[in-house]
Amino acid sequence: MTYRVISILIVATISIALWLWLSPQDENKRYAVQQVAKSEYNLTLNFYPHISKVQRPQDPFPFPIKIGQVGPTQNLYSGPNQYPFYCMTRESGLGQPVVDNQDGDGVAVYAGEQIIGYSKDCSTPTRIDYYYQNDAGQVVKASSTESLRRLIRNMTPELIFRVEQGTINRFIYTLVMPIAANEIGDRLAQSQWNKRLIYQFNGGSGIGYRQGRQSAKRVITRQLEQLQHGYAVISSSGNKTSYTYNMLLAEDTARRVKKQFTSLYGEPLYTVGVGGSGGGLAQYLIAQNSTGILDGLIPLYSYPDMVTQTTYALDCDLLNNYFTFRADDKKAWHDWTRRRHLEGMNAVNDFPQRAGFLQPLNQLMAGFVPSFPDGNSECINGYFGLSTFINNPRQGFLRAFFTEPVVEQTHWSYWQDMQHVFGTDQHGMGLSTWDNVGVQYGLEALKQQQITIDEFLDINKKVGSWKPQQQMQQEEIALPFGNKLPLWLTLWGNHNITEPVDGVAPRHEGSIQAMRQAYRSGQVFIGTVDLPIIDARHYLENELDMHHMSASFYSRLRLQQANGHSNNHVIWVAHKDYNPTQLAFEAMDQWLMNLNNNPTLTVSEAKPQMLTDTCFNNLGEVIAAGAKVYDGAWNKQPQGLCSASYPMFSTSRIQAGGNWSGDIFKCQLTSVQDAIEMGMYGEIDMSPYLEELKNAFPDGVCDYTQPDQGKPVDLFSYTWTDHSR
Repeated sequence: MTYRVISILIVATISIALWLWLSPQDENKRYAVQQVAKSEYNLTLNFYPHISKVQRPQDPFPFPIKIGQVGPTQNLYSGPNQYPFYCMTRESGLGQPVVDNQDGDGVAVYAGEQIIGYSKDCSTPTRIDYYYQNDAGQVVKASSTESLRRLIRNMTPELIFRVEQGTINRFIYTLVMPIAANEIGDRLAQSQWNKRLIYQFNGGSGIGYRQGRQSAKRVITRQLEQLQHGYAVISSSGNKTSYTYNMLLAEDTARRVKKQFTSLYGEPLYTVGVGGSGGGLAQYLIAQNSTGILDGLIPLYSYPDMVTQTTYALDCDLLNNYFTFRADDKKAWHDWTRRRHLEGMNAVNDFPQRAGFLQPLNQLMAGFVPSFPDGNSECINGYFGLSTFINNPRQGFLRAFFTEPVVEQTHWSYWQDMQHVFGTDQHGMGLSTWDNVGVQYGLEALKQQQITIDEFLDINKKVGSWKPQQQMQQEEIALPFGNKLPLWLTLWGNHNITEPVDGVAPRHEGSIQAMRQAYRSGQVFIGTVDLPIIDARHYLENELDMHHMSASFYSRLRLQQANGHSNNHVIWVAHKDYNPTQLAFEAMDQWLMNLNNNPTLTVSEAKPQMLTDTCFNNLGEVIAAGAKVYDGAWNKQPQGLCSASYPMFSTSRIQAGGNWSGDIFKCQLTSVQDAIEMGMYGEIDMSPYLEELKNAFPDGVCDYTQPDQGKPVDLFSYTWTDHSR
């Protein structure tokens, strides 16, 4: 029996299982978005020369929102409302949203089994609830104020929290205030507050089109230790990147949520941000782009920005597709440590893959001899599926929230979420910043003789790129066993990768307009921040986790480029068994209170003397601390003690000769002949391969000694305003 017949039988089995196992999700469809509302107005967004120089408008909304009333549904300055928009008030424990139309726009709102209207903007009335920490340390919601008072008569809870929730900019906001027992029922009481405010940001990979879930209990438990010390905490689903990476909208929302808080309780001594992954980069960008929201930053597991991350993350599946299906010598890549030479990020032999069975399944379907993977990489373990969910407008992992007509007329991608900022093409697709024209994958490995010349040429002829968005097709994913075990029948998105033409797969050219708008709108971190920053993370390279350590140093390099120093930037890396977050809050409090108590000090002068770059072991003991502990390849210095304890990896673009700051989205091209003459290939003589290189790179190759061609020229000499005071 041939492999092709076997593959057909496998597909037939999957199809039958799919038919047998899947049943309609009646509850989801009951509340699915029925049709797309129209934007209420069109706004031309002007970011020139940079969003940090653009004055924000006065807010006409009369904060505070009254109990029982709804907050503003139209963004203040971040552009028109996005539709479709799925309401998630039910999932957040706040009941159905408020009816705002009878036209069928948005989700249906029910009274029993009868539809009484529709909600396109997902408002919910502002409300007060109470939570407490019991003797077992659990956070519990009180069923009513009376039940809480009865409880207090019998016992004294460890802590009591007054929680306000409602909607602002259509997202769910939460304010948490620690209170005394005698303050139950008083909205404004604040005797337990230490006058310090935390803005909680959260991460994830989102493409817009939904309100997002926000659980008050989750907000509390994430900052329970700080609440125990008297901090107040505020947050919004609009500040969780699982729901959007539009940082102008995130800023607009954070500004208004803080306004709701200060209109009730007055100005805090300071506001410090905290949050991981996307919740970290949001702090970097909000601090760069605006004033009045944050005074200090504690980004955790952070990247500098989403545009930077997509640049190398979208290379992952291209390279995986090459290793699995296109390489001349596929066995050469069975040693997973060799994949580091191209991907940059960590790859390990004998590390199991959660969905390793997908490789032989897809190899069978493609007519190849099947083999199970005998290793794993961060590109797979950390980034599998990202190219589909972020880059493919036909996929839409949010499909279940919408009716089929809405699904069909919507383009589901990060680029589409940003269309009012980046712009759209003639097909209505959001413009993309991603570009790989001229990128020489594995150049550094070639120079170090870690790969052969034949491998280098083979990779760069066949790796290809992502097809134009209007040509992309939905993934073939079977779900016979539910969403927890998807069967990808188009592994690595291979049907959306360009095919070789005359032996060479075409590359993708990103939109210069999108890149320039990304810079001007503050979606790219350019380093113009002079606020206290403690950038902390666990060391997760051995876990093949996507939150790689090197990302902290992309941000540092940009700070140094913009300011001439990074004295306001402290990096901590800890063993995964030790959490340094509370220590970071204590250090940040000293730093910010020094500034409060001594207004004439600069941020650098106010930094506590012992606060410096540090790495910690599993017990929380300091391995090393000081200015040079993280030295290494990123700054071209001998390896420091922390870098030795926690080795750093790179990215596919660094391995292609790019800079460690990761801020070249469109490289300057130079001819292959000039590249050889300028010594781009080191000691490797590529002269005999000139014609093959020209064939692989018809437009030329990247000259990373030149600046980003997507960056507006005026931003190279950008002068900025000190945001610290």
